[in-house]
Amino acid sequence: MASASHHEPSSEEDVPFLTQGASLVEETSSPTTQIVSGGHSQIHRFEVINVPDIPKHLGIKRRLYVSHFLSTWNSRVFEFGAVLFLARIFPGTLLPSSIYALVRAASAIGFASLVGQFVDRGDRLKVVRFSIVGQRGAVILSCLGFWALSTDTLDFQGFRPLLIVMLVLLACVEKLCSIMNIIAIERDWIVVVAENSQCGLEVLNSQMRRIDLVCKLVGPLAIALVDGYSTTTAIVAVLSMSASSVLIEYFAIAKVYHMVSALQARPAVSNNSDNILSAVPEVPAIWRLGPLCVAQIRSIYRTVSAYIGHPVFLPSMALCLLYFTVLSFSGQMVTYLLSVGLSSAQIGVLRTFSTAIEISATWLAPIAMNRVGPLRGGLWFINWQMSCLVGAFGFFWVIRTPSVAASALIVGVIASRVGLWGFDLCVQIIIQE
Repeated sequence: MASASHHEPSSEEDVPFLTQGASLVEETSSPTTQIVSGGHSQIHRFEVINVPDIPKHLGIKRRLYVSHFLSTWNSRVFEFGAVLFLARIFPGTLLPSSIYALVRAASAIGFASLVGQFVDRGDRLKVVRFSIVGQRGAVILSCLGFWALSTDTLDFQGFRPLLIVMLVLLACVEKLCSIMNIIAIERDWIVVVAENSQCGLEVLNSQMRRIDLVCKLVGPLAIALVDGYSTTTAIVAVLSMSASSVLIEYFAIAKVYHMVSALQARPAVSNNSDNILSAVPEVPAIWRLGPLCVAQIRSIYRTVSAYIGHPVFLPSMALCLLYFTVLSFSGQMVTYLLSVGLSSAQIGVLRTFSTAIEISATWLAPIAMNRVGPLRGGLWFINWQMSCLVGAFGFFWVIRTPSVAASALIVGVIASRVGLWGFDLCVQIIIQE
């Protein structure tokens, strides 16, 4: 029972909170009003039985940002640290680092579609939790492998090649789990949260991208400085951060899931596997192998044809090709810079400066999209990137002095990152809309 005293209003406009609450509150009985001395009234007893579930958007965003920060931080630190660890463990050769990066990227290309299907068909919370545990577990086991190589622990014949193979496979698992988390959170969860709470889609996208860039800014620099002091200490630091953050990330994303009820509804996705099996007649299993392969090829053909015919095919394909390059501070370029004489600390500072330049895209892209739209804004950013990279490549091709050529390449790559991230944000808005 609740009661309140106030001056009796002359109209409904004098009490706007009552008119606003009328759409949210269902009264089971009319309130009883009693006039008392001094022109006051008392409202007795009304019962609220149906209040809509309004998500607390600040709590949702905070937990979503925390989970994304921990996932991105650990991924960025491990990605850059693994290159430094391999360069320290195998000095004077680029082969281990190149194989490591090549197989890791190839696994993403070969199995990304299967990861996407798993995300589409699985329970949202289970998929994200699986990606968190898989990514952290792969990083922890990889750190143990790097530690064994750097300290020559268990150094017996045939152990080092076997351990390198294990590290490559774990890198593939970490990459695929990272892709799974990115697809689930950035392509699904953010859209659902924006549609069912007071969180704007552009605000969420920009803030998530800002978190990416901050982690890319600070993470590699931190692990490079630690590696400059001691590679073993850096390996232990990466392992400790991954082990200590997994539970926080695990329960933060679960809280978001339970706060936004729309996330608990599984999206409707057609099951192509059932269609394939239904298209194959009921015959012995060995006889069904040929028709099953044909049906699978037809299904892939229909899927690819539908993707090519989709209105967002060109921008999405352009976004994919945008990252198909070695002109970035990834494993290949870091290894090249180490080979021309730069230290890990110097490379960490350069990468930090590059990321600081990239952060400006999270402010420039929304401004450009508000003024000219995401389509024309994306064209502006991609033309800027192309101009910077063509200039850098021209200097790199003409100048024969390694240090000067590397400096020109670094300047061009750093300047081009504004265009890359601005184009990324514009295309993401086009695809989501």
